Amino acid sequence: MRCEQGYLCEVCGLDVSGIADSDLYLRYVIGELDPEVLHTSPERHLRCNPVLAQFIRHPDFEPVNVDGPFDRRQLDAQYVADREALVTRGFVRLLEIAATGGDRDVTEYPLAEAIRKYRGD
Repeated sequence: MRCEQGYLCEVCGLDVSGIADSDLYLRYVIGELDPEVLHTSPERHLRCNPVLAQFIRHPDFEPVNVDGPFDRRQLDAQYVADREALVTRGFVRLLEIAATGGDRDVTEYPLAEAIRKYRGD
């Protein structure tokens, strides 16, 4: 990777051009990626991780479907509702961060419950 390329998706090889399209930052924001490995973890487009992306329910995100055992349509309804709520809130946070130009400290990106988790509260 050359510096001017930014972060390349480990799946498709293309540039992940913005935080609102970042699987890495979505997982961080919702508490699924330890801050200590944020800078060393591979990046992907949200759509290049359909198992996670299928839970985003937002008008600014075209729905993703997964076929097979990880298809949300075949999972427990309560799990799906909880997962959709969390992942969609995380996506909304990414949109908020993108709208502000990412001017806040990266430690302020996660949702409140993720910050508590990371702090060990």
